[in-house]
Amino acid sequence: MYGAIRVIVHPPSPTGGRRVRVDGEILGLAHSVVDVAEFLRRAGLEIDPADVVGAPWIDWRGVGPECWGPVT
Repeated sequence: MYGAIRVIVHPPSPTGGRRVRVDGEILGLAHSVVDVAEFLRRAGLEIDPADVVGAPWIDWRGVGPECWGPVT
């Protein structure tokens, strides 16, 4: 099911947080993997926050899931 879904977590913004898109639609500005999981839940994709980091169908742009703060 998730193979057809395209999730992109963009690089951190200059002020912090990362934009999250699903199939081209912006879901919001996440500040943690918990936020990403919540945005995906609202979009109908149930995922545990612990599984967000390793999900192969999530494209982490720029940096991995450990970076959320402002770009320095």
